[in-house]
Amino acid sequence: MCVPVIRPKTFIGTARLGVFQILYDWVDAGKRIPIIGKGENLYQLLEVTDLVEAIYLAGSAPPDIANDIFNVGAQQFKKVKQDVGALCDFAGNGARVMPTPAPLVKGALALFEFMKISPLYKWIYGTADKDSFVSTEKIQKKLGWNSKYSNEDALITSHKWYLEHKEELARQHKTGVTHRVGWDQGILKVFKRWL
Repeated sequence: MCVPVIRPKTFIGTARLGVFQILYDWVDAGKRIPIIGKGENLYQLLEVTDLVEAIYLAGSAPPDIANDIFNVGAQQFKKVKQDVGALCDFAGNGARVMPTPAPLVKGALALFEFMKISPLYKWIYGTADKDSFVSTEKIQKKLGWNSKYSNEDALITSHKWYLEHKEELARQHKTGVTHRVGWDQGILKVFKRWL
């Protein structure tokens, strides 16, 4: 059997909400955006149309080429503080990156998670200050795939979609735990007021 395997990094884009909706809401409100740690780590994202292109190429390539495992992620990404900072700059409303002490914030978030008053779970806050990226060399060479979006472009494009649909999303009054709906910010709303 020919079974192409696509291993995407965290992807964002049209209708991708969840934790990103919280980020976009805070940026839209011109708040300080707390990042876990100093933001010196590299965290690769992926715009959803780049993911779709990778899937298409793997699905349409000859079996002897496609029968492989392919990492997919933005080819251009910077430190977290730079990529999130670019989103804040795009908003142009005073939103700015705010580094935080990682051990203290992770401890607080673990407590909030245990108390069920925060939407953030350990995988999100536990990895936010760690390097997280993959090589896309194989999919580039074998399938001719290249990302069209950098992390910065993907964040800004996704934020634009959020702004265009913000009122519609608010009217729907949907919250949940999937990435297709907004998340109830819980205790994070309190911190949003202070920042």
